Amino acid sequence: MTDSTSEQKRFDYAKTFIVGFGFLGISIIWPIFNQFIPIFLQAGNPEFERQLLEAGREIPQVVGFGLTPALALFIMTWDNIINVFIQPWVGAKSDHTWNRFGRRKGWILLGLPIAAIGFTLIPFAQTAVAIAVFILITNFGMALFRSPTVAWLGDLFPANDRSKANGIINLMGGVGGLLAFFGGGFLFNSTGRAAPFIGGAVLLVVASLTAVFKVKEPRHIALDESQAGKSDNVMTNLKILFSNPDKSGLFVLLGILLWFMAFNALESGLSSFAVFTLGIAPGTASIYAGAVTISFILFALPAGLLGTKYGRRSVILIGLVGLTVIFLAGYFVVQGAATFIIILVVTGIFWACVNVNSLPLVYDYGDERKIGAYTGLYYFSSQAAAVLGPTLGGIVVDVLSDQYRWLFLFSAVFMALAWLVMTRVKKKTAVRLV
Repeated sequence: MTDSTSEQKRFDYAKTFIVGFGFLGISIIWPIFNQFIPIFLQAGNPEFERQLLEAGREIPQVVGFGLTPALALFIMTWDNIINVFIQPWVGAKSDHTWNRFGRRKGWILLGLPIAAIGFTLIPFAQTAVAIAVFILITNFGMALFRSPTVAWLGDLFPANDRSKANGIINLMGGVGGLLAFFGGGFLFNSTGRAAPFIGGAVLLVVASLTAVFKVKEPRHIALDESQAGKSDNVMTNLKILFSNPDKSGLFVLLGILLWFMAFNALESGLSSFAVFTLGIAPGTASIYAGAVTISFILFALPAGLLGTKYGRRSVILIGLVGLTVIFLAGYFVVQGAATFIIILVVTGIFWACVNVNSLPLVYDYGDERKIGAYTGLYYFSSQAAAVLGPTLGGIVVDVLSDQYRWLFLFSAVFMALAWLVMTRVKKKTAVRLV
């Protein structure tokens, strides 16, 4: 980790934006993934067509496999079961990796081509099984380099600068999301289903390689060398947190699990709600969904600055209250494009308060010698949420007459539970994995 004198240095905005290119590349993939794949899987389902005709709306012209919501959202997430364990393992391993590329860069160069190839193949799948396999390949590649890329936040910035730095990095991620939503929507409408995936894969490679070639990794980072050669996995690190008298670190991870369950469930079902409930064309739905990213971009840096000034926990609690209220409102008020966009804009503001400050909060209760390991624990919780949230949300939609509107209430409940958990987090303390 950076030495103590680095905390006195002026904040390096240029370096932070360069680091952000890594997250920009990652953030291009998921909006395209979440916007279009559920539509491919469910288009042709007769129940959705019946509901649209009954409401006097047009049926979007998309070729799909006619799957039910529960099965479609399960296919979207089943591969994340593997990622729950791969990303923490890779994060911990990258702490002790050093070769001619650096500490984290080798993992990026390994996973990047796998992810890009798998992602490009998705729209060409002719069966639901094939699309599931390509999803697995994509996510396996992403799992190999996502934790090391994000671990740069801990490697390159002292604790007091991390919320500010993560605000800028998330702003860059927001730019990637914006390119995905608007560019992907335009390409889908004008060129066809394959274009957003090909364009997304190209931008992923360009942005990630920019970070690889421009980021200078520190050669001297304090590491817990006493653990070299020992089992260093997610379960080992979780056991240490469980054994600590102060359970704040565990409550932070549980809060992350709950709020990502809420957000991922709604995010995975958002395009399905727009297309199959509101009757919006898939490409247009992607463009509308960019509203949440615009407000997120505008509020990412302010959210980081607020977290630095008033405390990350406090700002996260405010964000969770706001998200709970806006999701409750969304269930009742979203009846067309205008209200849909308004709800998404407000969501982006409160989500910035939560998301920008969450990873730095994990580091607050972590060990500076194991930044990669704690990045892995963060992804253990968030990837578990990526499995549980959409899967349970899909089951709720299935049970309640295939109405995607219920996801707003589902997400409101889990945001409220996350708020309750975060009230149990005590003032910052240090936790060491020894």
